[in-house]
Amino acid sequence: MLRPISFLITLCLLVICYVQPLKAQDNTAKEKAAAAKPTSQDTIAKTGPNATPTGPQVAESVIYVYGNSGGRAVLDQIRRNGIERGKITRISGDGRTEEASYERRFVRGADATKDKVRVDQKMPTMEYSLVYGNGHLWGIINGANFTPRQDAAASFLSQQVHSIDSLLRYQENGSTVTYVDKLKQKGIDLYVADLTDKEKRVTRYYVSAKTLHVLWLEYEEAPEPGSPPVKYTRRFHDYRLVQGTLLPYRSVLLADGRQLQETHVSSVTYGIKLDDTIFQNPEAQANSNP
Repeated sequence: MLRPISFLITLCLLVICYVQPLKAQDNTAKEKAAAAKPTSQDTIAKTGPNATPTGPQVAESVIYVYGNSGGRAVLDQIRRNGIERGKITRISGDGRTEEASYERRFVRGADATKDKVRVDQKMPTMEYSLVYGNGHLWGIINGANFTPRQDAAASFLSQQVHSIDSLLRYQENGSTVTYVDKLKQKGIDLYVADLTDKEKRVTRYYVSAKTLHVLWLEYEEAPEPGSPPVKYTRRFHDYRLVQGTLLPYRSVLLADGRQLQETHVSSVTYGIKLDDTIFQNPEAQANSNP
């Protein structure tokens, strides 16, 4: 009896030794496939507390949290379109402040280049709109088109390009996210990641390791063609849940450390059907009418 039992134990050990490498190879193949096409399940939690995450794992973790644990599917479902209202305070170079109320209406496309965005701003002295659609930006005042000033156009487009939304939609925009470092500032552990879009524009994100909220982002840009680049920082505060998704209600924009703008959101409503005519060029509409 001893010999058959000994033989059986030996056989079991051989089987275990044979299966384990195959299992390891299978896991390696799965990890490579996951790295090639990250999903909402490919988060920092998979790496363990002491492991170094990848850029996509940082991005997917942020997406998971901003979708209130529902991830990309919830964000795509809820944030297809909507209206955001609030106030903007701008600070000029000489220290003067200018306040404006705004209403931002948007419809998401398959990627950011196919988005439709309209921002109506009301100041004490004037009202105007900036509209982005079909890859173009124009202004509307008193029902007529105008070409926005260079600084206004640059500010509008930068707000779309260098944003939290760009990180949340990195896959559909064809952007690349690269892990940079993990560091501590003012007692807060941070993941640092760079997003590079198709136009090679880079945005650096600083993400709380505890909450996975984007606390601020940085980018460099020349305010005018030919001028030296300026380092911009946009900080995010007062996070709240809106229809099951996470949104900062206050943001501050700085240029080389000097505050330029502060935005306070007063209300946001997603899922509102918007008339497509509000995103159309008035001159194009007039020319199309018989």
